[in-house]
This record gives sequence, C-alpha cells and structure tokens, in this order.
Amino acid sequence: MVRKSRMSKVDRQLLASFLKVVRLYLRAAAPTSGRRTKKTMRTSEVELNEVRQSVRNHYGKAATRESGCGCGPTCCSTLGQSPAHEQTPASLSQALGYSAAQTSAVPDGANLGLGCGNPLAIASLQPGQAVLDLGSGAGFDAFLAARAVEPTGLVIGVDMTPEMITKARENKAKGNYTNVEFRLGEIENLPVADSSVDVIISNCVINLSPDKPQVFREAFRVLKPGGRLAISDILATAPLPEDVRQDLELHAGCGAGASLIEDVKALLASAGFTDIRINPKPQSREFIGEWFPGRGIEDCIVSATIEAVKPRS
Repeated sequence: MVRKSRMSKVDRQLLASFLKVVRLYLRAAAPTSGRRTKKTMRTSEVELNEVRQSVRNHYGKAATRESGCGCGPTCCSTLGQSPAHEQTPASLSQALGYSAAQTSAVPDGANLGLGCGNPLAIASLQPGQAVLDLGSGAGFDAFLAARAVEPTGLVIGVDMTPEMITKARENKAKGNYTNVEFRLGEIENLPVADSSVDVIISNCVINLSPDKPQVFREAFRVLKPGGRLAISDILATAPLPEDVRQDLELHAGCGAGASLIEDVKALLASAGFTDIRINPKPQSREFIGEWFPGRGIEDCIVSATIEAVKPRS
C-alpha cells in the first residue's frame, strides 16, 4: 500500500507538470482577438530586426545614389516620383535650413539630401569639443561639425549601414579631415566610451529606431556630465494610423516610426535628461507632404528640434 501511495503522488506531480506545459503551449499558440491580432513592430526581437534590416537596405541604396531625393520612401523605392526627385542634395538641404556656404563646404557626395532639419543650427559647437553624430550617413553633418570644433576637437560618426560608412570614409579622405572618424554600429548600442562626448547631433535618424528608449539611454551614457543633445527629427503630433505604423517602407522613409512629442519628452526624462526642449516646425508640412504624396501623413507628423542636457551631478 505504501508503494502504491508513493507512485500515485509521483504520478500526480508528473501529470500536473504536463498539464502546465500544455496550457502554456496552447496559450502561446492560440490567436488573440481584436487589435491584439495585429502585429506591431515592437512585439518581438525578430520584428525589431526586420525593421532594422528594412532601414539598412533603404539607406544602403541611398548611399549609392548620385542625386538627392530626400528622406521619404519615394527615395530608393518604386513608389513613384515626387517633386523631391527633381532637386539636388544642396537645394534639398538649403530648404531644410542649411546655408549655401554649408552645402558647398563639404566634399562632393557627402551631402545626400537626407535629413529633416539642421541640427548644427542649435548645437552651438565650440573648438575642442567632442561631437557624436548618430546616423552619420555619408558624413555631411560630421564634416560641418569638424569645421566648428577645429583640429583640437573630434567628431565621431556612427552608422549601421556599411555602404554609408564606406562612403563617409572615402569623403573623409577627399576632404583631408584629420579630426573625424566613422564607426560601424547601431545607435542602440553605441561603439563609444562612457562620458566621452560633449554634444550629440542627429538628423532624422532616431525616428527610424524600433527601440527609442535604448537610444536615449545610450546617448545619456556616452555624454559627459553637462553634455547636450542637439537633434532634428520627425515626431508625431497625433497617433499614426495602424496601417501606416505597420508599413516598413514608410518606416524606413522617416514616417511610420515617429513617436508622439509627449512620449519623447517622457523617454528623455526617463533616461535622465533635464532641460528638455522640443520645438516643432510647422513649415515642415510642405516637404513631408512631398515625401509621402497622397498619404496625408503630414497631418500627423512634423519636423522638430530636440534639445536636452545630461545633469552635471
């Protein structure tokens, strides 16, 4: 009798464990209802990587183009033509706030006409500073920053697209820049030492990241105490339609990945930043409409400058 009782207890334990595994399996396999059946681009690491690869492919193609076409999906895709295709990189950049002197100050091929503003206009760079450019592309903003910080300063450009890094390094050689370096890496995992940078600049790149909290945490990590963010990016003024958010091509074109302004403020504060200032640019509606012709996305997103400070203590 004792032996039978012991076996029954073991059997019950095994059965309970088996049923628990079955329940977990069925729960994972069963479809959910309503809005939860739709995939979001942040539900799994596989989907995060899919977003990154889409962005990498988009800008890999942009690196091989000789003409400018802006940030939208009509650049480097088959979505059709837009007025942006008729412009030069210089004219596109000047429409975003760069001067003619700035667009002519860099090597040919450094300015691809990508961006949604001019972060150098709010960066207030000084000689001797260390500057980090998130998503440095072919080197346009990095080279302008290098002139501002002079030979005693340093500019580090980080980009996850090998084609862009190659192009930027070629442009560095053409321009004989001695205080600029370009590193292959993701802005969510920066190949930059802790507390080593005075100013971070970025132009229409952070919206492309599927993990923005990590981007801001990394930015905070690499900034020196008292260091600053000076960023131009695309932000949402209203929730984007679900079909827009799920469109990888629109995401790569700087539209579908835009976060709400208040959400970005909260993310920056959560990362530790203070003196947070976000300034939307209503005039950006025109060029955003050209990026996404016929989609009406300009009603939901806007170009904005983002500034924030890492406290000194």
